[in-house]
This record gives sequence, C-alpha cells and structure tokens, in this order.
Amino acid sequence: MSTLTVFQAFDRSPAREIPMDDAPTLATKLAAAAAAFKDRDGWLKTYERVAILRKVADLLNARAETFAKQIALEGGKPYPDAAVEVARAADGLRNAADELRNFAGKEIPMGLTPASEGRWAFTTKEPIGVVAAISAFNHPLNLIIHQIAPAIAVGCPVIIKPAAATPLSCLDLVALFREAGLEERWCQTLITDDNLLAEKLATDPRVRFLSFIGSAKVGWYLRSKLPPGTRCALEHGGAAPVLIHSSADIGTIIEPITKGAYYHAGQVCVSTQRIFVDRARFDDFVEVLSARVAALRVGDPLLPNTEVGPLIHPREANRVSEWIDEAIAAGAGRIGGGHLSETTLKPSILLNPPPEAKVSQLEVFGPVVCVYGYEDFGSAIEAANGVRWSFQASVFARDIGPALTAAQRLEASAVMINDHTAFRTDWMPFAGRKESGYGVGGIPWTMKDMSEEKMIVLRR
Repeated sequence: MSTLTVFQAFDRSPAREIPMDDAPTLATKLAAAAAAFKDRDGWLKTYERVAILRKVADLLNARAETFAKQIALEGGKPYPDAAVEVARAADGLRNAADELRNFAGKEIPMGLTPASEGRWAFTTKEPIGVVAAISAFNHPLNLIIHQIAPAIAVGCPVIIKPAAATPLSCLDLVALFREAGLEERWCQTLITDDNLLAEKLATDPRVRFLSFIGSAKVGWYLRSKLPPGTRCALEHGGAAPVLIHSSADIGTIIEPITKGAYYHAGQVCVSTQRIFVDRARFDDFVEVLSARVAALRVGDPLLPNTEVGPLIHPREANRVSEWIDEAIAAGAGRIGGGHLSETTLKPSILLNPPPEAKVSQLEVFGPVVCVYGYEDFGSAIEAANGVRWSFQASVFARDIGPALTAAQRLEASAVMINDHTAFRTDWMPFAGRKESGYGVGGIPWTMKDMSEEKMIVLRR
C-alpha cells in the first residue's frame, strides 16, 4: 500500500505518514455509499442525525487544543487563529443540527381553480443522494465541516477527499463521527494525491452532488465532466477589493484591513488584496498601514503570539515572490517583504502595481496587498470590478451615501461596510460570482442544495 507523507508547513519536517487509497478502495467506498442511500429502511432518523452532530460537537470541543495544534502544524495557520477555527467548526456542527428544526417542505395552495378543487398538496424534503466532497488546505477542519455536516444533517452518504497537504484534521474529525455512533458507510474519506482518482470520485454516476473547494481551473473542469443530473457547488477564490472613501477614518480602519489582508498569510479565498484609496489620503494611509504591517509577528504558527505563518509549500512562496518581482519590474513600489524561510514570506505592500500585473488581476493567495490611488470614487468602483473574479468586497466610509453607492455597484456576493473582506459567519450565505464559484455555500444553503423537494398531492 502506498503512503502519503504529511509535512509541517513551517519547517517542512515530516509530521506523519498515512496510507493512501487506490482505485479498488474507492470503488468499494462508492459502492458502500450507494448501498446506504438505496436502503431506505436503513436511513438515519432525523433525531439520530441531530444527536450525532451534537455529540461530535461536544467531542470536538473536548479536544479543541489538540485539533488547533494540528491545524497549525499541517496547515501553517497561527495557533490563535487555529483555535478560532476549531470553535467555529464545533458551532457549525450545532448549526447543522439546529437547522433541522426548520428544515421542511411547505403547503402548496390548491382550490385556486376548478381543476385543483378537492386536493391538498405539500412538499417534503429528501436527501439528494451520494455526496462527493473535495476540500482545500487553508481551513483543514472548518471547510470539511461545511461539506460533510450538511450532508449528514440531511441524510446523504458522503465521501470526503481532503487536500493532500492537510488530511490529518479531516481524518481525526471523521474518527469523531465514528465515536459518536455514525456508521462508516455514511461518512468515508478518500486519501490520495492522485488527481485522476479524485476526478473518478467526483464524476462517478452514483454521485448526485459534488461539493468542490479549490482552484477555479480544477473546479470548472470537474463541472464540465459531471454526468447528467449531478448537481454541484464550486467555491474558488478572488482578488477581493476594498474601497477607502475620503470620509474614512484612517486611524480606525487599519486594524480590520490588516487582518483581512494578512490573516493566514493571505491564504483565504476572500483575503483583502486590492485597496483603492482616495488620492488625497493615499500617503497618510500607506504610512499608517506600513507601520502596522511592519509590527506583525511572523514565524512559527505553533507559537502563541504569531500573527502570520507560512505558506503551504515552498513552491507557493516562490510563486508569490515571482509575482511581486514582476510587479516591481513593471513599476510598482514595495514596502516590506522578503523570505523568512522557504515557506514563510514577510508581509508586503505593493504601491500602484500596473492593472495588467498578476497581483492586480489574479488571486495572490499570499501575504501581499496592493494599494492604488484614485481621483474619482466612481472610477475606483469600476477598477474594483475590472477582474474575472467576484466574491466579497468592502468599503470604508463615514458618509453613508458613498458607502451605499459602493454596496450597490460593487460586483460581489457580499459587501462589508466598515469591515474587512474576509468577514464570515458559518450560517450566512457565502458565494462566488463570475469565475469565483457556482452555487451558494453556508451550512443552511448547502443543506438545501443537498436535498430535493418532493410534492405529494392528495385528492378527496
């Protein structure tokens, strides 16, 4: 049996070696999941699913420190932020359980025409079928929760493939479901670094729903390969814009902007990346931002005071460095930056990089923020919208008029007013537009996607 070596993100030392699945193993797991769904008499009752989700939440809380350290180890997220991820994951499990109190169909009016007289119609909710979930590395526990908790809540068998770089949190979470009494056929893992095997999972005709979190290139490709009738949800990335109006208070906005830009070293799909500042406030803003960024504590994510940790792999650190160098060669100014280790970059601020530069057009996914000066607020909105990606955005202003104008005109699924672009709660809708995604995430919305309504009509 082949094995997968999991490395510590910060120093690249081996953390654990785990067995990988092969094609025959995947075939066995798909057969088990399909059989579980076909056996309607064996479906878990709603109260049983509620009890399992709540039990896992309790087990996760009891082992919160262990999970937080593991997230920091395998994914490189600083320990304080990893601890928050664990708390959110436990709350997400409870969210899924609580949502079942209101997860129901509705009555359809009859008797509105002579032909519908004497009938009573209503809908019920049913699980859609086998769910294939492919996840990303940057939130190795909470992303898994967002994919498998809704499936278990509505009664779908799920097979989850974690990122090859960060499988440990997923494996340990699924073990908690076993401990809570969930049979293996309802929640299985696929551990592999073989993209073709992952594609076989995603495109198997027995799979009725694909949940994919990762690169746009892979996600849209997989969607094109899905069998007829298979639904999907895709969550990709963006190049999140921030508009700073002339009325904004520079002193109070730096902290949320810094958090939004450098949280998890910028490895978040809605990380603040492009900041548009009124030209009259540009120098003041850059001065205050650069001072705050210079004070960020960068290094080992297992240390309790670290604010910015490593990137997931040396090749990612090298790629981000190359994009920065390209922007500088094209005329951008630079503040900060540089390598701390082969995976760890010091935070950078790029000043007025060209619109055509990669850092202006593509998702950087690193500790880099671009700052652009503008003369006209309307043109800043136009520039913010001028990329292929559209996810979350934000505007900072003390005047309500410009704030609402930006909220209406920014091409985004969510616009934060006086908060950073990476704000999220796990019960709110979360969706990419344009090339940034397909479908709507968030636990209640995912539960809806993983179910189907059936209408029943009774005639007297």
